[in-house]
Amino acid sequence: MRLSTRIALAVGATVPILVLATGWLLLRLVAADLHDQQDAHLRQSAAAVAKDARGLLRASAADRSAAVEQARERRLFTSALDVGVRLTGPGGTFVGGPQPERGVPLPASTPVPVTLRAGGDTWRVLSTRVSGGRPGVRGTLWLFAPDTAADTQLRLVRRRVVSVALLAAPLSGLLAGAVAGRASRPLRRLRNSASGLDPRTSAARLDHTPARIAEVDDLAHTLQTVLSRYDEQAARTEEALATARSFASAAAHELRTPLMSMQTNLEILSEHPALPAPDRDEVLDDLRREHARLLGLLVMLRELGRGDLVEADAFGPVDLADVVEASVREQRRRHPLAHIAGDCPPGLRVYGWEPGLRTVLDNLLINALVHGGCTDGRPAHVGVTLRASGDHAVLFVDDQGPGIAPERRAEVFERFERRPDSPGSGLGLTLVAQQIDLHRGRIRVLDAPGGTGTRFEVVLPLLGGGADTEATLPLQRNWMITTAGVLPQEFHKEDS
Repeated sequence: MRLSTRIALAVGATVPILVLATGWLLLRLVAADLHDQQDAHLRQSAAAVAKDARGLLRASAADRSAAVEQARERRLFTSALDVGVRLTGPGGTFVGGPQPERGVPLPASTPVPVTLRAGGDTWRVLSTRVSGGRPGVRGTLWLFAPDTAADTQLRLVRRRVVSVALLAAPLSGLLAGAVAGRASRPLRRLRNSASGLDPRTSAARLDHTPARIAEVDDLAHTLQTVLSRYDEQAARTEEALATARSFASAAAHELRTPLMSMQTNLEILSEHPALPAPDRDEVLDDLRREHARLLGLLVMLRELGRGDLVEADAFGPVDLADVVEASVREQRRRHPLAHIAGDCPPGLRVYGWEPGLRTVLDNLLINALVHGGCTDGRPAHVGVTLRASGDHAVLFVDDQGPGIAPERRAEVFERFERRPDSPGSGLGLTLVAQQIDLHRGRIRVLDAPGGTGTRFEVVLPLLGGGADTEATLPLQRNWMITTAGVLPQEFHKEDS
């Protein structure tokens, strides 16, 4: 059912009710006015006949002749005009004009006119006390006015109210339907514009001209917002599908080498059951290394996919010192012979994704521990320093390894880029760069302060700083598909 039809039906049902309610109020007001007129007439008549009523009471009390009494009675009834009169006194009851039957009980004293119903008729009655001017000569004067004229006028008004209500129902419905149909034209135009949109065949979106109707303009704005969110979600879905395809392709390509190596070693073991112990141990060690590399590769690819698909609502305030200290404790536990020095003052809070920041610290420390060992064979020495610099937090990770040539620092961030003797997957620093990008930070590869080794410098905006610390995530997140070659950053990647 159309909106205009609903409005027409609602108005067509509401208007008669309003007319009837107004008519009921009008009837009450008309009845009150008619009663006021009758009461005023009764009071005037009572004032006019009061003198004649007193004279009649005196005449009846003094036992005057019948002619005198009848003359005074006629004068009383004549002065009353069209009002019924009933006078009771010591000498009897005098009745004249229209009034209820004598058997109908009357109110004893009604200085204010009241309504009396008797035998299906309605009367307005006024009662007053009358004194004949002598002791013991007192009586009661009733005046009656038939209420038929008021009833007739009220019935007429009632019929007209009902007629107007019956006529108002269809007329108001038709008029409301016409007005609602005209008023709903902007809504129909908006419907036509929205129904013609098909995201499968066209990239066109809702183009709405303000109709200066709040509801229509609000609905159009809501539709535009919904379509915009649909486009964003469709883009994210497409990005997720591309990420999944790239994940599958990269995983298949990178897993092929360790799987083939493991297959070769398994064939050697199966075809040469009597392999000498040294050779057998060498094959088993190779299997363990390839197995560890395979697991590490899968973990890195999974983490890279998580970073590409993370949403903005996963971000929140994070104390960077807590993340650094947790990562340092974990690497000290895993590498008890290495020396890891940490200098991390508390209170440096950033707006970030805590698992992603932990990934940055873990991979930077692993890179320094694996590839930043001392050149003289001593255990690795790694320094971690956290400082505040203006509106940013600056993190340094230093090692004492052989360092990285400046011309190679742009390559270390690329996917699967690693040294021939590296035990890693080639994705560790790719994960670092991905998370730095998600957190709107910067990272550089520098020479270590001591002259040998490598320094990683990470800069992240502090929470509440001058920068927009709660900005949205990058729209393009395709680290599973592309590499960091397009970013103006440097990375120490001879590790992962």
